[in-house]
Amino acid sequence: MKPGAFTQLYVHLVFAVKNREAVLTGSIRERVFEYIGGIINDLRHKPLIINRYTDHIHIFFGLNPTLSISDTVFHIKRGSSLFINEQKLCKGHFSWQEGYGAFTYSHSDIDRVFNYIKNQTVHHSKKKFREEYVSLLNEYSVNYDNRYLFEFFLTPSEEII
Repeated sequence: MKPGAFTQLYVHLVFAVKNREAVLTGSIRERVFEYIGGIINDLRHKPLIINRYTDHIHIFFGLNPTLSISDTVFHIKRGSSLFINEQKLCKGHFSWQEGYGAFTYSHSDIDRVFNYIKNQTVHHSKKKFREEYVSLLNEYSVNYDNRYLFEFFLTPSEEII
């Protein structure tokens, strides 16, 4: 960063495990979070909180503006997938689903977003991932096409929004 350039940028990333497999369980959780936190630090971002539900992850960090969000996601997904597979932390081959959501927040939102991510287990006892993700897209007025959302593997009884 150049002298005299000052930024305060906070990003909330959301992405899912391929095929929405419920593999982000307690047994690998801390190791994966620690590893992802290291990737974020190595990219000179500031990790604030990383949490997950069993089939997707939320990452909240202060953005280093010299690196794009898409490059950041690439490094996190690639590095964590390699780590999980090399350490054999889950059965079979682990990978993340294509795509991600990235949402920005102001400094005054840090506590609210931090607590939202911290309480994922409680949150998902009331709301499915698809509903959560679509509500984030709608909250930010993101135009989207249902064909390009994550594969949510809805049951026939679940209604498509």
